[in-house]
Amino acid sequence: MHLIWENDIKNLILLWTGDFKGLDEGEGEYELSKAVWEAIASRTSAAADTVPSAYGSRVPNIAKDRPNVSAEMWAFWTLYLGPVLLRHKFRKAKYYRHFIELVRLLNICLQFEITDKEIEEIRTGFIRWVEKYEKMYYQFDPQRLSTCPLTLHALLHIAPGISFAGPVWCYWAFPMERYCGSIQPGIRSRRFPWASLDRYVLENAQLTQIKALYNVFDELSLTQPRTEVPGSLSDPFYPSCILLPPKSSARPGKNQLKTIAATLSTRYDTPMRDVTSALKNADVEEWGKVRRIDSDAGDTMWSCSLGVKADDSRDATHVRYEMLVDKYVRFPRREPEFELQTFYGQLTHIYCVHFPAACPALGINVPTTFIFAAIRSCVLEQDDPDLGGLDIHLLSRYGGLDVIDITSVQALVGRFQDTGDNWAVIDRSGVLARAEWKRDGDEDDG
Repeated sequence: MHLIWENDIKNLILLWTGDFKGLDEGEGEYELSKAVWEAIASRTSAAADTVPSAYGSRVPNIAKDRPNVSAEMWAFWTLYLGPVLLRHKFRKAKYYRHFIELVRLLNICLQFEITDKEIEEIRTGFIRWVEKYEKMYYQFDPQRLSTCPLTLHALLHIAPGISFAGPVWCYWAFPMERYCGSIQPGIRSRRFPWASLDRYVLENAQLTQIKALYNVFDELSLTQPRTEVPGSLSDPFYPSCILLPPKSSARPGKNQLKTIAATLSTRYDTPMRDVTSALKNADVEEWGKVRRIDSDAGDTMWSCSLGVKADDSRDATHVRYEMLVDKYVRFPRREPEFELQTFYGQLTHIYCVHFPAACPALGINVPTTFIFAAIRSCVLEQDDPDLGGLDIHLLSRYGGLDVIDITSVQALVGRFQDTGDNWAVIDRSGVLARAEWKRDGDEDDG
C-alpha cells in the first residue's frame, strides 16, 4: 500500500497541479488552478486543529511543504480530506468521480475482514479504474507514456495478493516498519549484528509462548504496566470506560440537573417530580474527559465545557454515539418499534451521578452509579451522491442536546472545513466499531 500513498497519489496530484514531468493536460481538462490548489492545501493544514491526534499526525500545507508529507499523511489526506476538499473543484466531474472510486476501493482493501465477493469487486474495480486512468491521463499518446508507471500496473495485483496472503493490514509496510523498530534494540554486537537479531527474535518468541502457555502475561511483561491516572474514577457499573480530570468542584446548576432528571425519568418511566426529589440525595459531579478502556487503543474524549485547552491542542470533543429511536415516533397510536441509529455531536458535559443508598422512586435497591454524556447533536445534510457512499458526512448545523448513558458513546470523530463554509464529519472507526442492538430473545449465532 505504500506504493499507492508514495507514488500513485503523488502522481495524481502532480497531474492535477500541472507539475508532472513537464506534461500539460493534453486533450484532458483535469488541471486545477494555482489558487484552487493553494486553498485546498491551506484547508488541509488547518484541518489538524479540529481533527483529533488519534487520527494521525498533522498534515502540513501540501502545496508548500510537500517533501515532508509522509505515507501516513498521504493516506489520511486521500481517505478523509481529499474527497471533501476536491468536491466541485474539477472543471469536469468525471475526474472527481474517478478519484472517489479509487478511495472507495482503497477503503475496501483496508477492511479488517474481506469476503471473496469484495475481493472480486476490488479486482474488477481496479481494472476499470486503470482503464479510465489511461483514457483520462495517458490518452493513448506515446508522448505521455510516463503517466503510466509500474506502480499504476501494481494496482492490478492487489486483489490476487489479498486472495493469497489475506487483508493488507497483515503484511503492509506500517506494522513491518514498527516491528523493525522494535527489534532494533536487540542488536548488541557490531561484529555480529545478524546473530544478535536472530537471538533476540528467538528469545522473544519463546517468552511469548511461555506467557500464552502458562497465562503469565503480566508477570513476564517486559514493559511498564499502564498506571492509573491520578484523580481518575472507575466504577464497576461501567467497566468499559474511566473518567479523567479535570473535575468540577461545584455541583451542576439547576438547568443541568433538570436535563439529568429528564434522562432518569425517561429511563425508569418515573414522574419528573419524583426524580428531581431523588436527585437531592445523590452525589452529582461533572468531569472533563472520558476514556474508553475496552481496547488498547481506547479513545479519550473531552468535554468542551470543562478544562483549559492549550493553543496548539487538537479538538477531541466530537463523538459518534448510538441511540434507539422509535420508527413510528410521529404516530403516537402505533406500537413503538425501536431501531439503532448512529448520530454525531459535540460532547458538552460528562456527569457522574451516584446514589449512595437505595432509591425506591427509581426502583434502585443498592448504591448505584450513572455516567451520562450531554451531547449537542450534529444535524447532517442528506448524503451527497458525489461522495460515493464514503463514511463522510456534511454538517449542516448543530441541533438539540441529547443526554445519554456514556456506554452509548462509541468513538471519537473529527471534523474539518472545506474551501467554503461547509463542514464535514469523518469517522475512522469503521463498521467493526458499530454497536449492535440485541433484542430480548435473540440467540447467538452458532
